[in-house]
Amino acid sequence: MILEEYVNTQRNDGRLRVVRKEVSKNLEAAGVLSAMEPTPILFENIAESEFRVVGNLFCTKMQIADYFGISVQDIIPILTAAIEKRSPPEVTDNAPCQEVVREHVDLNELPILVHNEVDGGPYISSGVMVASDPEYGQNLDFHRAMQFDKDKMVIRVVRGRDFHKFLQKNGELDVALCVGNTPEVLIAAATSVETGINELEIANALRPIQVTKAKLSDLLIPADCEFVLEGRVFLEELHDEGPFIDLTETVDVVRQEPVFEVRKITHRKTAIWQALLPGKLEHKILMGMPREPTIFRKVRERNVEVLDVYITPGGASWLHVAVKIRKHNEDDGLRAVQAAFEGHKSAKHVWVYDDDIDIYDEREREWAMATRFQADEDLLIKDREPGSSLDPSAEPGTKMTTKVGFDCTKPLVTKGKSFDKAKFPVVDVDKYLGE
Repeated sequence: MILEEYVNTQRNDGRLRVVRKEVSKNLEAAGVLSAMEPTPILFENIAESEFRVVGNLFCTKMQIADYFGISVQDIIPILTAAIEKRSPPEVTDNAPCQEVVREHVDLNELPILVHNEVDGGPYISSGVMVASDPEYGQNLDFHRAMQFDKDKMVIRVVRGRDFHKFLQKNGELDVALCVGNTPEVLIAAATSVETGINELEIANALRPIQVTKAKLSDLLIPADCEFVLEGRVFLEELHDEGPFIDLTETVDVVRQEPVFEVRKITHRKTAIWQALLPGKLEHKILMGMPREPTIFRKVRERNVEVLDVYITPGGASWLHVAVKIRKHNEDDGLRAVQAAFEGHKSAKHVWVYDDDIDIYDEREREWAMATRFQADEDLLIKDREPGSSLDPSAEPGTKMTTKVGFDCTKPLVTKGKSFDKAKFPVVDVDKYLGE
């Protein structure tokens, strides 16, 4: 689906607010998006650009579920199936993202937002980068990109990820940074899968998409995205990157990172720029939620009946994991804890709950820990090991951290007081409160 079509649907349904007054891309638009979160916002008049800007589209799991026409509980099974049953997308020569080919490259003409006063410059935070390696094929990933010249950006390349491996191996890479994507592409780009898997095939399994050949390379890119910035990334050409607000809502450090030379810009005729507030709800959902199916699969591989997984917003949608299981063996809870850490190596704390606990309700999660957890039996402390570079409390450089798991499931055989929550009668209150 073209993003503009979805925006129009949200607008017609009254779920999206329209800002018609002139708004600056420097801090002002980000301030409005933050104040209105999670309500989707469309800016029709950006002071420094001819293009409209939209943000806050996918701040919650419910918004993602509504896009696909499913329930929140169906998200993980559908994502898991898409990863396991990938399919190649159709190739087209008539791509909306190439309706306009700009005669010259000037990034200043685009509404690239400055989100925060500490930012090192204007940042693209919603861009999906397509790259390729002769051995492994295409890779899709998120890389924040900071503009520092009219045709140059610097991108944050996380060490050890596929793109970093490709860049180290080849020295420089043709890339396409795609902005203005719908959830099938956004979610696929954020999944954690084996090197060599083309995430566009995951996107196509979620909902059929089309791809098209890039203008300057053989890369196949999402045909329906709003903007494409094509160019080349150089391993040895470095520039200051940052400061920037990362997923934990803390200020990331300044690093020397590879330069992205933008050589071609294409877009739809009525293109809408997609904004994504760093560290806020949409960033958290699109970063954390696609890791949930990976955890789900790992727990299932341990022969534990897993029902749901939630990477919680309170844990920056990255460091904390809640797992719901149906317990059949006394050690199912602790085995699920171990599997969750295997499925998401950035996780710092993992909680496992019974099937009667709503893992999306903080009070129910806390109640289960208060009434079903005993530290001398249900606590798992892992030796210090690499965690997440996003965790400010992890050891700088090495990311070393202590990981802890909590088995908050009740025993299969109750020896004393019941672990079940008492239920009150269910009544129709209108029957008693009506005239």
